[in-house]
Order: sequence, then structure tokens, then C-alpha cells
Amino acid sequence: MKSITWYSILFIPFLLLLNGCEDTNRNARMADELMAVDRDFSRLSVETGSHDSFLAYIDDSCVLLRPNRAPVVGREKIEDIYSKPDTSFILSWEPLFAEIAESGELGYTYGIYTIEMDSPEGTSVTKEGTYVTIWKKDQDGNWKFVLDTGNQGLGEKNEATE
Repeated sequence: MKSITWYSILFIPFLLLLNGCEDTNRNARMADELMAVDRDFSRLSVETGSHDSFLAYIDDSCVLLRPNRAPVVGREKIEDIYSKPDTSFILSWEPLFAEIAESGELGYTYGIYTIEMDSPEGTSVTKEGTYVTIWKKDQDGNWKFVLDTGNQGLGEKNEATE
């Protein structure tokens, strides 16, 4: 009986340590997965336009926070906004970081976005800013975003200044 207690004392902390490592590795893998999803989201925006891309990755209960307007809540309202053409600009972004909740069902990414467009003078203008996107897994296990917002302000580049 004493030997069982002795092994238990040594073995239980070892199991707890292994479990903690497994959770850390799982969350790191899931964060990498979410970064890849965010990059695919951006790639689709460049290939097909931001409106199609956003509608492909949106959750039905999504909220968009945009400058100088009230929050846009719900897929139906967002679909209405995104029904207008978006051929006058190219929106892309690069996630810099992702983190996943312990449950594995919620996460966020943040990074730098770039908008390329023509100015009224006919020159090419590039604007950059920062963004954060909050994601959750849907019933099929796919990441969909539930909140997206951005902040202008990394400056403007144009053909004359490059």
C-alpha cells in the first residue's frame, strides 16, 4: 500500500504537467489555424473583392464597427451594405497575432490592413491601418467572424512619395 501512495505522489504531478503542455500545444496549433483562416480571408478579398470575402466568412450575428457610423449588427444588414459594388479599391490585410480561448471556440486576430485605390487626380494611393477581428467556431467547426473593426492611421503612400 505504501508503494502505491509513493508512486501516486510522483505520478499525479507528472500527469498534470503533461496535460498543461498538451493544452498549450493545442491552443498554439489553433492560433496558427486561425492565422491561416484570416490570411485566406484576405486572399479572397484580393481575388474576388472585399464584399464577397466578408460575406463568405461572416457569422449570422456579426457586428461591424466602422468609423463615423453606428454598429452594423446582423448578416442581413451587412449583406445590404455589401450589395454595392466594391471595384474601386483593393482591401488586403496581414494578421500579426492570434489567440484562442481555452474552450477552443473563440479567438481573435489583429494586424495591419492595406487599401489601394486611385485618387481623384488619377494617382495610386495606399492607406494602411490596424484591425481586430473576433472569431468563433460555427456548428460545423469552421471559424466565422463575429466582430470586425479597424482603425485608420498608419499613413498614406502615393506614387509621388514612393
